[in-house]
Amino acid sequence: MNTTLANTTTDALTTLPQFFPWSEYWWFYLGFTAFVFLMLALDLGVFHRKSHAVGFKEALGWSIVWISMAIGFGFALNEYAEFRFLNSPRLAQWPGFTPEMANLWADQVTLEFLTGFVIEKSLSVDNLFIFVLVFRYFAIPAIYQHRILFYGIIGALVFRAIFIAIGSALMQYQWVAVVFGVFLVFTGIKLVFAGDQQIEPEKNLLVRGLKKLMPVTTKIEGPEFFSKLSGRWHATPLLIALVFVEATDIIFAVDSVPAIFAITREPMIVFTSNIFAIMGLRSLYFLLANVIDAFHLLKYGLAIVLVFVGAKMAYLNEAFGGKFPISWSLAIIGGVITASIALSLLFPKRDKK
Repeated sequence: MNTTLANTTTDALTTLPQFFPWSEYWWFYLGFTAFVFLMLALDLGVFHRKSHAVGFKEALGWSIVWISMAIGFGFALNEYAEFRFLNSPRLAQWPGFTPEMANLWADQVTLEFLTGFVIEKSLSVDNLFIFVLVFRYFAIPAIYQHRILFYGIIGALVFRAIFIAIGSALMQYQWVAVVFGVFLVFTGIKLVFAGDQQIEPEKNLLVRGLKKLMPVTTKIEGPEFFSKLSGRWHATPLLIALVFVEATDIIFAVDSVPAIFAITREPMIVFTSNIFAIMGLRSLYFLLANVIDAFHLLKYGLAIVLVFVGAKMAYLNEAFGGKFPISWSLAIIGGVITASIALSLLFPKRDKK
């Protein structure tokens, strides 16, 4: 790409209106949401109609399916975006517009989707540590863990959609981007110095509120979230675990959603990259649950990623003329996460007596 074309493309990306505004693409949001609920219905109604412990092969298969879907969507997005940009009267009026520029814009939004997917997938690994601790704390049998995560994912989808809608409205103001950026930098620094993660359900506001509404039984008798004892409904440990998982995801969403807005200003890309990463979270959990403790250096990699995307949002985008190169972002984030995982395996954590 020559320098003049690169500069023109960057100017367009930072000054043009959104490529995929809600007013024109509401049909896509509805269709994509319908697809997600269809997959969830197949998941619970067909593949997991009977509760069972998810094995390694099953988890690996579903992980491959969701990653392949994300890659396939990225390819389809690239093809559609190039066609859309070439045939858009609005974009054709841009000074210096050329077909080559449309191709570069299509590549740009595709890389933004893939980078957002990698960021969300990487940050969601931190959720897996919490899932492991929650299931250990409440002694949730492996046969019921998928059920908890399934309903947890539904709640996560709802809250992510709400956060993305709020974020897309707020990110129109530059000072909001700076505030979010600084927040992510401090979050990353805090993560470096954070000790081992512990869970304290009795201090969680949602869990405490639930216990005030109804009694809680300590026994797990089947896959139900409620059980009737002596004529009165009780919450089971499965429901308490679900509430805690849901509350934890809301907290993590406060970090992950602004992190993707540091990569792209397109709510549609933020939405789809989030959804694909979240939908594959359950299979990733069952794939890594037994070895998650081995990735003891991963939190430092995630901390670096948060600091980087925070700096990108608060300063680097403006320093690079409004848009830090997306290919650099993808390379930096992917390299940091890969290195932290590799170093964790090369230098295993010593068990404390």
